Amino acid sequence: MRNFDLSPLYRSAIGFDRLFNLIESGQSQGGGYPPYNVELVDENHYRIAIAVAGFAESELDITAQDNMLLVKGAHKDAAAERTYLYQGIAERNFERKFQLAEHIQIKSANLANGLLYIDLERVVPESSKPRRIDIR
Repeated sequence: MRNFDLSPLYRSAIGFDRLFNLIESGQSQGGGYPPYNVELVDENHYRIAIAVAGFAESELDITAQDNMLLVKGAHKDAAAERTYLYQGIAERNFERKFQLAEHIQIKSANLANGLLYIDLERVVPESSKPRRIDIR
């Protein structure tokens, strides 16, 4: 993975320090397990797809708090010892965090064919939407 130096951007962006810190911490996050996609469905809808092959629905936990989405996977029968001749499928427990922007709500989650789909929607309140001001 490449590391990018974002320090030149700090000079011209005022008030975005937190955003750049989040980007940098996301780059340094160890491991890419499990792999995931973030898809823009339309202007206000997003979908996160996480590859969770080998995990049952009861072994997955999705938690949303403030602007953080946390997805955990933990095998219940992790005590079973197995002897592998070759192990190419990762079956380890995981914890994946996603920082969500303001006004993003989690609409649904479903598990199909080894992929966990989490649907998100941007719901901007009327008070935050642009409005036209009449000139009198």
